[in-house]
Amino acid sequence: MKKNMGSADKTIRILIAALVAGLYYKEIISGTLGIVLLVLAGVFVLTSLVSFCPLYTLFGINTCPKES
Repeated sequence: MKKNMGSADKTIRILIAALVAGLYYKEIISGTLGIVLLVLAGVFVLTSLVSFCPLYTLFGINTCPKES
């Protein structure tokens, strides 16, 4: 897998995942919506760790800086 996510993109995804986890922990979001958002947050963390997003490949997006 070729990396297609830049550092800013990874940071934003991690922050969103942390926010969702915090809202779920504080019981601000709950039920089915809470679980769906937690799964999405998990996907965000996973894609941030491997620096690869399959959807970016489908749409031809690459947020990695160009290599010299």
